[in-house]
This record gives sequence, structure tokens and C-alpha cells, in this order.
Amino acid sequence: QVQLVESGGGLVQAGGSLRLSCVASGRIFSINAMRWHRQAPGQQREWVALITSIGSTSYADSVKGRFTISRDTARNTVYLQMNNLKPEDTAVYSCSAVIDSTNYWGQGTQVTVSS
Repeated sequence: QVQLVESGGGLVQAGGSLRLSCVASGRIFSINAMRWHRQAPGQQREWVALITSIGSTSYADSVKGRFTISRDTARNTVYLQMNNLKPEDTAVYSCSAVIDSTNYWGQGTQVTVSS
């Protein structure tokens, strides 16, 4: 059974940084696109960043220039480096990955940015 587990969330002051990780485990043949998403209280989930199997990346306008997505293929892991965090970045961050043609989701990790 494939699982995605996020870690690295926490409480940080505005202007600070956090690095999120998402590890895929289980019977995995190949991982294609990996994504980060977030959902703030009372709001719909929004896409944050994408990295393809060949390392191409794209970002939501709200995080462009502040967040960096990367992946370690050997460790089945995707990262999200978040710099210059703002209170509006407060949300539950979750990852998703297309693994063997199926899209899987993690449970999420809370990120809280205080002003």
C-alpha cells in the first residue's frame, strides 16, 4: 500500500523559513509529478507547487520567488522550502503524487505563521 507522509510543519514568525518534506513509501514502480497544496481555515484547498519527473517546476503566483520545490528521486521524497513566510501562508500543507498512474495524497502538516 502506497503512503505519503508529510513532515516539517510548525509555528514560525513572519519572515522566517520552514522546509517541508513528503516521503512516499510502499510498493512503488515510478513516481511522476509531485505537488504541494495548502488549505487555510474556511478556504478551499489551493495548489502551491509542482515538480515533474524530469525536474521541471511551477508555482502559484502567491508563492513564486519565496517557495522552492525539489525532489530526491532516490528517496521518493519531495521538499518545499518556504522562505519569507507571511501570515497568509498559514494553512495545512499536503502533498500529492502520481505513483504508478494513481494519484495519492498525504494527510498534511500544519504551518502557522505569526505576525
